[in-house]
Amino acid sequence: MPRPRLALVPGEPAGVGPELCVRAAWRAWDADLVALGDRAALQRAADAIALPIAFADARAAHVPPGTLRLIDLPHAVPVPFGAPDPRNARSVVDALLHAAAGCREGRFDGVVTGPVHKAAINAGGVPYTGTTELLADDAGRAVVMMLANPTLRVALATTHLPLRAVPDAITASGLDRVLRILDAALRRDFGLPSPRIAVLGLNPHAGEDGHLGHEEREIIAPLLTRLRAEGLVLDGPLPADTAFLPARLDGTDAVLAMYHDQGLPVLKFSGFESAVNLALGLPYPRVAVDHGTALDLAGTGRADPTSLFCAIDQCATLARHRRAAA
Repeated sequence: MPRPRLALVPGEPAGVGPELCVRAAWRAWDADLVALGDRAALQRAADAIALPIAFADARAAHVPPGTLRLIDLPHAVPVPFGAPDPRNARSVVDALLHAAAGCREGRFDGVVTGPVHKAAINAGGVPYTGTTELLADDAGRAVVMMLANPTLRVALATTHLPLRAVPDAITASGLDRVLRILDAALRRDFGLPSPRIAVLGLNPHAGEDGHLGHEEREIIAPLLTRLRAEGLVLDGPLPADTAFLPARLDGTDAVLAMYHDQGLPVLKFSGFESAVNLALGLPYPRVAVDHGTALDLAGTGRADPTSLFCAIDQCATLARHRRAAA
């Protein structure tokens, strides 16, 4: 089977993304990486961390260590480390869309994305809520955000909502869509023939039989019963305060949390450095780092590349599974 060919998007040029991509060029991968970004920004990052970098044509079959295949997508203006410029908003977003188009056209088998700066993109006049949402809109697909590390996978029924808006967003149709996408992705992308998903309740103690909330009895439990009849393997609704105990997680392939801070603090505590962010439901694998632009570390050489390295490994694995299932 040919090696997966992955688009590598550095993200915000004033952050740590470019230097992490430079570090990735020095590691051997079971995939061919093609960076989609600004050559000058990558070179500046390499110079700052005193790590040599060379660039090759994106179509190069083999490159030596310390060389990045590159599609040069220049930014509007150069920026100092730690100071995003809204004038670069369009080029940052266009690099992501270029990678997505490459996947649709068969030039790439997956996308690995570095951190972007949402405020700078919006200040540059580009409406932007997140890369997951951007790529979902571009593909015309409903997607599910899932974070994972080597010991735990946590998907989200809702993502970046104010806490007071979450209960209204928990609907039977929404959960049905999320669980089907999650189940299909675990089968296709992770090679799990019958994945077991633990579904958390919304309220403390999963509603305490209706005494602490009605969403479990009226929405979540009936939906799980219906999907189990279709063959999905689902546990729950489970109280979130005990769902992550090792005995409870034994044999579980993923946890579905009802909202962002219900599940992600546990995942990040269990292994933040090696965590990655996946967008499930896209027509191609997309894996991102699970950290921000770290503007205070940019150009210092102290940024930890572990999450990016894990994202590349994970994306390559997903791409191979998709090929095998095709």
